[in-house]
Amino acid sequence: MNKQLVASAALAAVMAAGVVTPAQAAGKEKCYGIAEAGQNDCGNLAGTHSCAGQSTVDNDPGEWKLVAKGTCHDLGGLLKAEAKKKHQQNKG
Repeated sequence: MNKQLVASAALAAVMAAGVVTPAQAAGKEKCYGIAEAGQNDCGNLAGTHSCAGQSTVDNDPGEWKLVAKGTCHDLGGLLKAEAKKKHQQNKG
């Protein structure tokens, strides 16, 4: 396989991944503090992990799940800016 073909395939894969992610998240927002242990959607605010399903406690304010836009507060959660502020206060 030539290098140009490999580079083109890699670029196409990266571009496709970038297109799929926003489409999946359309109408959704990150809601912090509502994920049960092992049910988070991705990395946390503390930076101790970067994958889904790795939260260790229920309702950790640094862990998030995608929810329908406008429903986070109804679920008892925090939006990202609020969660970051709370996380910083808890660190210091």
